[in-house]
Amino acid sequence: MDAAQLLDLYRTKRLRIVTAESCTGGMIAAAITDIAGSSDVFDRGFVTYSNEAKTELIGVPADLIAHHGAVSVHVAREMAAGALKRSNADVAVAVTGVAGPGGGSDAKPVGLVYLAVARRGSDPAIERHQFHGDRAAIRQATVERALEMLAEAVA
Repeated sequence: MDAAQLLDLYRTKRLRIVTAESCTGGMIAAAITDIAGSSDVFDRGFVTYSNEAKTELIGVPADLIAHHGAVSVHVAREMAAGALKRSNADVAVAVTGVAGPGGGSDAKPVGLVYLAVARRGSDPAIERHQFHGDRAAIRQATVERALEMLAEAVA
């Protein structure tokens, strides 16, 4: 699903979106706001690239990051929950991962991405993906899956 179709879907449901992005650095928000008139659906976006930003802007507990690492199912879940708490949106998408080319490890290789989509009053849907390719390809694959998950959350 492309961003224009996503916006139409959210308009018909009268729902708003918030994003919390780490490895994509605002690309999901950009994909949505590239469409004229998106302000009736897109509430706001948080680019929480550093661990400090995750804690300060959207309330991810620092001890959770210290214990599990920024690239984890736990942090993705808290990012989505925190974005909802700090917005007027109905649905949040959060992404955290290792886009590369460096920064990977055996436990968390380049291309590992966690995505979480949370709707107010519901448990989040969380996915773990191992995307392949260079930094641009990993980030683009993350954006595409995030848009799909946003659509699935309200379908």
